[in-house]
Amino acid sequence: MNNKKTLVIGASQNPMRYSHKAVKRLLKYNVEVCAIGKRETEIEEVKVYKGTPKFENIHTVTLYLNPDNQEEYLDYILSLKPRRIIFNPGTYNRKLDDMAREAGIETIEDCTLVMLDMDEY
Repeated sequence: MNNKKTLVIGASQNPMRYSHKAVKRLLKYNVEVCAIGKRETEIEEVKVYKGTPKFENIHTVTLYLNPDNQEEYLDYILSLKPRRIIFNPGTYNRKLDDMAREAGIETIEDCTLVMLDMDEY
């Protein structure tokens, strides 16, 4: 699994948030993690950036933003050329799904945490 460098969009410092849990769980499974959130912070050793930082070799983008809050990231996500995008519960966005599929990016509606625990990541 460690070759699936993952970008968590919507990362939160709040340990009760699923995005926070996802960062920690990805680390537990030895996945390299990048993160973007509302404010710059850290989750364990992962720096959480604001905005649209330059990342390379992103395999998976996992979303923890509702569709309205994804709007500013649509072109950015596609520019990263990930192999897949995971729409976690409450994040499905038809517009991004269509754009991603058109660009040859796999889209999945699932829960990153469950996928990891079920060895389906």
